Amino acid sequence: MAAREPVIITDKDQMRTWSRSMRSQGKTIGLVPTMGYLHQGHISLIKEAHKRSQLVVLSIYVNPGQFSPSEDLSTYPSDFNGDIQKIMAVPGGVDVVFRPQNLYDYGNNCRYRDYEEEREARRQKVVSCVEERALGHETWVRVEKLEKGMCGKSRPVFFRGVATIVTKLFNIVEPDVAVFGKKDYQQWRIIRRMVRDLDFSMEVIGSEIVRDTDGLALSSRNVHLSPDDREKIVEQESLETVEQIKGPVVFCVAAWFGKVRLIDNIEMNA
Repeated sequence: MAAREPVIITDKDQMRTWSRSMRSQGKTIGLVPTMGYLHQGHISLIKEAHKRSQLVVLSIYVNPGQFSPSEDLSTYPSDFNGDIQKIMAVPGGVDVVFRPQNLYDYGNNCRYRDYEEEREARRQKVVSCVEERALGHETWVRVEKLEKGMCGKSRPVFFRGVATIVTKLFNIVEPDVAVFGKKDYQQWRIIRRMVRDLDFSMEVIGSEIVRDTDGLALSSRNVHLSPDDREKIVEQESLETVEQIKGPVVFCVAAWFGKVRLIDNIEMNA
């Protein structure tokens, strides 16, 4: 069977129109949100979405709202043509690739008029790249308790940015199902809680971690690792012994290897 090329949509109004047209025909839609530079972990999410919906939308958007100005937004890997080829190699592919250019651009009239005043205000707090660029976006979604611990301690704008962009994607695509990888475990839990608390009419699925042959959890950032870094991750990985487990637990690890920040986790059920 010939590979099926997806429809590529860049405009959010056109994306919403497509989704509503499909839903009016009784079709169910699965959404796979990504930041691109796809690997087999993403492919597993596409396959999971096919199991749970009739149509699949994959979004590619590197979200500046979840990066602080000191983080790796500018060096995040990208290969859109390669992504399309990988998608087309998946049985069934995807129906739409939603690739917006800037979901925080509301036109020139929405920029802060007093840039100096806004820049001074930003000096007083931790900000994301969205605020650094003074685009005028000022509404954020927060899952206040779940975002505080673990990765939230070292990345104070990250989960606020994730929850906000996922909310925007949900409002644009209007999916019945959204599939996320459990590698980003805290993120997955936060999105599930957000969907519950805000009464989104949809289901959030957590897909199991896909690992490379050396045991490393697949990540788009792995491209920045040297062979020595990969070996260190495998050799030095250890879990603290738990004497008694009374219920389901998860061991989560976040660590820097060179200039690459990686996360991983292992779930355990009592």
